[in-house]
Amino acid sequence: MSDRVVGVDVGGTFTDVTLLADGELVTAKVPSTDDQSDGVMAGIEKACAEAGVEPGQLEGFSHAMTVSVNALLEESGARTALVTTEGFRDVLEIGRQDRPSLYDLEAEKPTPLVPRRRRFEVDERTTTDGVERAVDEAEVRSVADAIRESGAEAVAVSLLHAYAHPENERRVAAVLREELDVPVSTSHEVLAEFREYERTATTVVDAYVRPAIDRYVGHLSERAADAGLPQPRIMQANGGITDAETVRRNAVLTVLSGPAAGVVGANAMATDDADSDATSGFVTFDMGGTSSDVSLVRDGDVERTTDGEINDRPIRTPMVDVETVGAGGGSIAWVDAGGALRIGPRSAGAEPGPACYGRGGTKPTVTDANLVLGYIGSSTSLGGELSLDEQAAYDAIGDLAAEAGMDDPVEATRGVYRVANANMTRAIRSVTVERGYDPRTFGLVAFGGAGPMHAVSIAESLDMERVVVPRASGVLSAYGLLAADEKQDAVRTHRRPLADVDADAVEGIYADLRDEVLAAVSDPDGATVAYSADLRYAGQSFELSVDVGDSFDRGDARNRFEDAHESAYGYRMDEPVHLVNCRVTATVERPVPDVAYEAAGDPLKGTRDATFEDGVYETPVYERERLRPGRTLGGPAIIEQDESTVVVPPAWDVTVRADGALVSEVGDA
Repeated sequence: MSDRVVGVDVGGTFTDVTLLADGELVTAKVPSTDDQSDGVMAGIEKACAEAGVEPGQLEGFSHAMTVSVNALLEESGARTALVTTEGFRDVLEIGRQDRPSLYDLEAEKPTPLVPRRRRFEVDERTTTDGVERAVDEAEVRSVADAIRESGAEAVAVSLLHAYAHPENERRVAAVLREELDVPVSTSHEVLAEFREYERTATTVVDAYVRPAIDRYVGHLSERAADAGLPQPRIMQANGGITDAETVRRNAVLTVLSGPAAGVVGANAMATDDADSDATSGFVTFDMGGTSSDVSLVRDGDVERTTDGEINDRPIRTPMVDVETVGAGGGSIAWVDAGGALRIGPRSAGAEPGPACYGRGGTKPTVTDANLVLGYIGSSTSLGGELSLDEQAAYDAIGDLAAEAGMDDPVEATRGVYRVANANMTRAIRSVTVERGYDPRTFGLVAFGGAGPMHAVSIAESLDMERVVVPRASGVLSAYGLLAADEKQDAVRTHRRPLADVDADAVEGIYADLRDEVLAAVSDPDGATVAYSADLRYAGQSFELSVDVGDSFDRGDARNRFEDAHESAYGYRMDEPVHLVNCRVTATVERPVPDVAYEAAGDPLKGTRDATFEDGVYETPVYERERLRPGRTLGGPAIIEQDESTVVVPPAWDVTVRADGALVSEVGDA
């Protein structure tokens, strides 16, 4: 790894920076900006000034952003057109039969990203056996004219069975690229898998966010060059980094880029030998300004999925398996029509922010509640520069208490804290209990600006006995960018009963996919290649992905699948197994940064009253960077640093690990 590298993660409220210079870790947090590159450059300049290095001296720059996910959540992406096979114009709108609210007679499907007037058909026919009717180029040119007249800013092309035989789709795309001056995304390049709806939906998402990603990454690359910085390498949803040009061509890879970086950082910093022996793994808990993300790390590996969804829209690109809830530090507390206290999903964002930011916000948020409870002090400066307005927080909470009919504002504050924790507890149950895992056998890794304030209370409610707060917890997603490997994925559908699979044919597919991913990484000779297969029992609708080793063997593949099926669902069946997809991943490993941790000086800053479940305590407040390794503190305790605050309630102890991580456990009775 280069000696001087920087990682920058853009969140909804703050932009986080980690800079590693000659073994010393420097962190910074600045407000996010409308033009995200402004916050990125400001954060880098701040971190460089603190580290005493010039931006031009940096040797690596990794970046995670929210451009694509914001476009999807806010439905602010490009005006997109869709070109598809005649008769399949409405696949995007019909979707699947399943409904999230089965008995809701008024349930509505999400509005398609491409309205019907911008969906165009071409007369062609391709089956799984090959092209039966070639596309007519004159017809495609006519479609191009119609697309131009529609004002489309991007085009998605998804023809029937193009995953198996993309010849017609390639020709359509070639003509459209000749005729139109807009980006064109094709399904065989975005997602070479069967299932028309998911393939079409994923290709549309790629087209929908591609202009924004292209503009942003291109603009950031120019600003980096002007500042003497290296060209940015971008975090993908799969937890690996890649070059900027790759994501400009395939923008869907950037969805959930930031949360993926956080999980990678947690996996890199959470464990040591003692942790490995004490737990089955970790639940990662990232609470930022607008949302909280949870994921699972088992046996040292980050859980991944190819069945993602954002804003009720399927995205079948490989991604870190993250569950998100709308409860962050900036989430607004409100009272519903029935008088119940609710948290989120509305957020105060960075501007105006929580009431205590003093920027004109008046709505009560989780951050305001934490200030009133005493977990954050009125003298605390978030990010080292943002001072807090305690009276504004009290006023906002007082308004909430009045709306809820409560006489005691402190009780309303406790309610905000409890409801926020309940929302996040449900998310943790969804990645543990609902998947057959006992959360009591896992530790909890807390990070993000607000996560360490809530983590121990959440762990208590789940009977989890170990909470780890890594040293760079407030900016851990940015740290994860320094620890992330380079990754490239490729997939191809090959549907066959496993018993009928021609092993040589499958080996040929894997060889082609291997060549594809190796051509896309920076160091093909240094890359490791992993092979997996998506398998299912005959009659099942969806698959499980299992490793198949370097040489495909039908019997071994079946055994691995049945073991995985029993682990996931509790049983195995005496039924035929079908192969569906072949997958290959190339990984160029990067060493985890070796960060020195030294502490000096008196860590005790003073005391303040803090409210816990069993009453108000005069609670000591410590400076985190002055806590020496090996020291143990009994709760209650509050441990502060610029980017986050750790809250240790009564009956818990916290110990400083050699690397500066804080490990909280239930204290001795």
